[in-house]
Amino acid sequence: MSFLTAEWNDLAIINYKIDPKVLENYVPIGTELDLWNNKCYISLIGFMFEDVKIVGLKIPFHTNFEEVNLRFYVKRLENGIWKRGVVFIKEIVPKRAISIVANTLYKEHYQTLKMRNSRIENETSKIFKYEWRKNKKWNSIQMITTKNTIPIDLNSEAEFITEHYFGYTKYNSNKTIEYNVTHPRWEQLEVLDYNIEVNFENIYGSEFSFLQNLKPTSAMLAKGSKITIENKKIIS
Repeated sequence: MSFLTAEWNDLAIINYKIDPKVLENYVPIGTELDLWNNKCYISLIGFMFEDVKIVGLKIPFHTNFEEVNLRFYVKRLENGIWKRGVVFIKEIVPKRAISIVANTLYKEHYQTLKMRNSRIENETSKIFKYEWRKNKKWNSIQMITTKNTIPIDLNSEAEFITEHYFGYTKYNSNKTIEYNVTHPRWEQLEVLDYNIEVNFENIYGSEFSFLQNLKPTSAMLAKGSKITIENKKIIS
């Protein structure tokens, strides 16, 4: 049985091209940075975590909630095959129990903050907004998109961002946690406009404060799907 089943829906993804040296201390042992066209990416993502079940069971009041995370991309060679995955700098959710479970079992970097979201559809477009509050200040990601989904092109930047199927966590200097994330290939909505109001230093620390004034390379809205989290193991 899967450790976790859920849906990841309406993923508002903001991508930045950054200097790989920024991430050197965050790369788990046994992995290396995964680049696209020799570019190193970090992504800020807001989405809905819905219909959550842990080992097949729903936890009351913890089945539907927002998440915002900051992540980057790595790969790991195993038996001649590259496994492509993500590493999270921080994952923000409004449910304390989710943070406790993820941080305890997977050594992730969850933080619990007050959050809210809105998803609005009108005659011509859709509007997605994810907000989280720290130190009495609301941060937000907002996107306006078309209404109809379109495929994610092969060999595109959007494919690179969405087609990573493993999670890696730096357990310590000698060990890495690996787990498998399963989901079908996603589709996307064309982004017409977007707005970011995030105090990066307040949320992610001085090391990532440079994102405050860095222009995003791209923005996308992935429709999402059902997902599972499987096969946790320790890599030494």
